[in-house]
Amino acid sequence: MSAMTSQTSRILLVLAAFLAGLVLFLGVILLVSGRGTVPGIRSAAAIGGPFELVDQNGRALTDRDMKGRPFLVFFGFTNCPDVCPTTLFEVSEIMRALGRDADRIGALFITVDPERDTPEKLKDYLASFDPHLRALSGKPAAIAATEKAYRVYSKKIPTDGGGYTMDHTAIVYLMDKDGRFVAPFNIKRRPEDAATDLRRYL
Repeated sequence: MSAMTSQTSRILLVLAAFLAGLVLFLGVILLVSGRGTVPGIRSAAAIGGPFELVDQNGRALTDRDMKGRPFLVFFGFTNCPDVCPTTLFEVSEIMRALGRDADRIGALFITVDPERDTPEKLKDYLASFDPHLRALSGKPAAIAATEKAYRVYSKKIPTDGGGYTMDHTAIVYLMDKDGRFVAPFNIKRRPEDAATDLRRYL
């Protein structure tokens, strides 16, 4: 009887370990897909925080100005050849799919290249995208502090001819009404589906 009890205990332990692993796996999938959160991961990651930058119209914008509505954040630069314009186009399509609700959701494009991305250049760049998008620049120290708050990696990469490009994190962050990180937001889906997901945070 004791041998049977021991065997049963081992089976239960294996089953419990399997279920725990399954729950963790599903939680990570939800987090990466932008469809859910995993308790504890947000606080451990500590993504987001105070920032004081300038938008494409030369107006100051801080994290406090974003309170009261959910918002998306993407870091990039105007000389980016592919990832940045593609991402901003996809975000623009989502904003259009939101219709009137787009006025209740923010979308920020924060440059990782403040040396070249002045407010004037950002304004010209945004002309190709949805008008709800706001682009932010600032002094290098302010940009560096914002990158640190969002755990963003960026690095200047020299190119032939004395120029440079930027290597950087390419994640769209979803922040809630209180400016707290929710999850990476999945934009690789139908704009209507992404818009429906965003409305859950209004």
